Amino acid sequence: MTTQPVDTKNLHRRAYLAMAMAVVALGAIFFAPAGTFDYWQAWAYLSAVLIPMFFVMVYMLRRSPELLARRLQMRERERTQQGVIRFGILFLLAAFLVPGLDRRYGWSQMPWWVAVAADLLVLLGYAMIFRVFRENQYTSRTVQVEQGQQVISTGPYAVVRHPMYVGILVFYLASPIALGSWWAFLPAAVIVPILVVRILNEEQVLERDLPGYREYKQKTLYRLLPGVW
Repeated sequence: MTTQPVDTKNLHRRAYLAMAMAVVALGAIFFAPAGTFDYWQAWAYLSAVLIPMFFVMVYMLRRSPELLARRLQMRERERTQQGVIRFGILFLLAAFLVPGLDRRYGWSQMPWWVAVAADLLVLLGYAMIFRVFRENQYTSRTVQVEQGQQVISTGPYAVVRHPMYVGILVFYLASPIALGSWWAFLPAAVIVPILVVRILNEEQVLERDLPGYREYKQKTLYRLLPGVW
């Protein structure tokens, strides 16, 4: 894939539109099932997610517009990845809809400090993702290799081969708890096998298309969790 020059004006418009859509979508997903705006866990979670997201977006618009343009690409080319997304979106959507229903019907009894601690984990997960953004300018949302792309083996990539997925794992597993729902953790946990399938296929693509990736695999042994996998 050849990297195209970034249309900065169009990128600003797309980025702010995506941010606005995220605010509306998340608000609807949390408060509509709850049937009330009196849902402090949702407000705390939205603050923990959207405020850092806004500042990261502004940072990327100024410092890394090419990376932001890649992050706004949504269409997967690999058939396996398309299947993973279609399967996974159902469970991930459930993980964000169930907390509102839980708030409405009182299924979970959770101490306030547990939800707050989970919000801190959400922030930690997002910080890990941002750290990857700064280390790797080719961190696309889709599985692909661009012209001129090189293997990154420094920073978090020296520890595991897919550090961004570590951040995503922390982020999504902590989210249902931050939203005050034990039950929503069940569909959220499906992200683990989803990431396993995605990573296995992604490594096939990287071995095929990214020079030096086989050698990198021999140097950095673990994909996701050091000492485990």
